Amino acid sequence: MSRKPALSFWQIWNMCFGFLGIQFGFALQNANVSRIFQTLGADVGDIPMLWIAAPLSGLIVQPIVGHYSDRTWTRLGRRRPYFLVGAVLTTLALLWMPNAPALWVAAGLLWIMDASINISMEPFRAFVGDQLPPRQRPLGYAMQSFFIGIGAVVASMLPWILAKLGVSNAPGVSGIPETVKYAFYAGGVVLLGSVLWTILSTREYPPEALQAFDADRLTETTDVDVRAARRTGLLWLAAGVIGTALVALLRLERELYLLTGGIIVYGVALLWLSRSTRSSMFTQVMGDLFTMPDAMRRLAWVQFFSWFALFAMWIYTTAGVTQVHFGSTDTHSVAYNEGANWVGVLFAAYNGFAALAAIVIPWMVKRWGLRVSHLINVWLGGAGLLSFLFIRDPNGLMLSMVGVGFAWASILSLPYALLSDNLPAKKMGVYMGIFNFFIVIPQLLAASVLGLLLKMFFHGQPIYALALGGASLFVAGLCVLRVREPVVEAMPASVTAGN
Repeated sequence: MSRKPALSFWQIWNMCFGFLGIQFGFALQNANVSRIFQTLGADVGDIPMLWIAAPLSGLIVQPIVGHYSDRTWTRLGRRRPYFLVGAVLTTLALLWMPNAPALWVAAGLLWIMDASINISMEPFRAFVGDQLPPRQRPLGYAMQSFFIGIGAVVASMLPWILAKLGVSNAPGVSGIPETVKYAFYAGGVVLLGSVLWTILSTREYPPEALQAFDADRLTETTDVDVRAARRTGLLWLAAGVIGTALVALLRLERELYLLTGGIIVYGVALLWLSRSTRSSMFTQVMGDLFTMPDAMRRLAWVQFFSWFALFAMWIYTTAGVTQVHFGSTDTHSVAYNEGANWVGVLFAAYNGFAALAAIVIPWMVKRWGLRVSHLINVWLGGAGLLSFLFIRDPNGLMLSMVGVGFAWASILSLPYALLSDNLPAKKMGVYMGIFNFFIVIPQLLAASVLGLLLKMFFHGQPIYALALGGASLFVAGLCVLRVREPVVEAMPASVTAGN
């Protein structure tokens, strides 16, 4: 097996630069879509279901894109065609979203936007695994976290910045302020431009070179224990059917059908896998999911609790802060729109702190290792979310964002560093897509149960969703201790120095 050569600092910079634009679009979506939904008439209790498009699109799109990008080779390379297609589609969705004439149109555009972001995002994760040797992958993922932080800072603050520059923040004829519209237009330009930078400034190894670098890794064939798949499928199917019946009999929230329906679908998929006699994209992805490496299986729990917390924060911060800290639930009031803009500033702040954390995290890893560093960071995030219950001054919430920023930077880098050396090059894309199941599934769960939990235990107060998210991050920190610490070669000083 030949050794993959190390890349220079600036080569790694160029290959990660596209993430600046991807996160620009993602941050605009996270900070403003709940606001757009409420402005178009959505009830706070319905927001999680309207957001369901985002995780569902990731669940469907990422493994498909990963599967096919592993098998793609064009004049643009292996992953870069997907960068381009996703960037163009996301740009079109960004331009249209703030002009949505009705709630159902905005919900559909969120689906299109998130699916398009996923078309680009998943190959970017695999791109690091393709291009970098194992000892440089932590640097590559940390560089992605840096660009994620920088892009999200500017994007999240854009409506607030535009208001300071004199652009109207009052609701227009459609109810959407000009500050939000121009922010989305700028996001489309930045996203497309930064992704094009990466496409034009990088190159990819052809399949035969990757195979030579990875000759002693796992083969492409996935051996599935048919009886185990059948037994597991039957258990999941039975649990889903029983759960659906209980939801109907007890007349529980309709969002729970999403959860029980997903359990049924997974059970049926495993039963299909156990009976299928031919190879297809579906059976290969399901086979890889069922036989995933042990490191991925343990990291799945870390991702699950981390992303449950993040999704709770993204969909409920606007409603919680405007109600508790600005005293308004009227989407057409001055106080509500000031509060919504301040949430954009807070989201920008945690992403800014994440960019700084991305610089600090390699030092933490060197001193304490990947696992303990990740535990510290997600616990800082948990404390930050819990503090929303006790801090009443909106300016004081900036301190909360310090902890959230460290957690965000760590979630975007250290789990991938823990995982990356366990994946074969031939399946880098599909395994990265499967790994993102454990980002998507907790978001689906959050969309299914958060509204019910708030109604049952917290009188429908959205601020308590952030407290639940904080508790979830503390659990994620404990789960990471179950993951084996990998042995990573020392990185050459010339690379870390930027030569």
